Amino acid sequence: MDIKKTSDGGRLTIALDGRLDTTTSPELTKELDSSLDGVKELVFDLAKLEYISSSGLRVLLSAQKKMNSQGAMKVKNASEMVNEVFEITGFDEILTIE
Repeated sequence: MDIKKTSDGGRLTIALDGRLDTTTSPELTKELDSSLDGVKELVFDLAKLEYISSSGLRVLLSAQKKMNSQGAMKVKNASEMVNEVFEITGFDEILTIE
């Protein structure tokens, strides 16, 4: 999985390319741990995300909890397959999805 970060003031956009699963989730967790200080808006761009597993969902949930205390988080450009995972797991009720 490739992670591309773009910062614009208090807004951080993280674009994911590939698969967010058990193998790649720790990498994203590490990136988030070192990047969220001072961030008021976190945006995940999932246009190129091919697959998300329960491990990936846990990373997004953890990021949402952190952002609840310091700003806002949204997910955009998720594929039909990823959106279906969000719907089945109820994450569409937890996350702000555009």
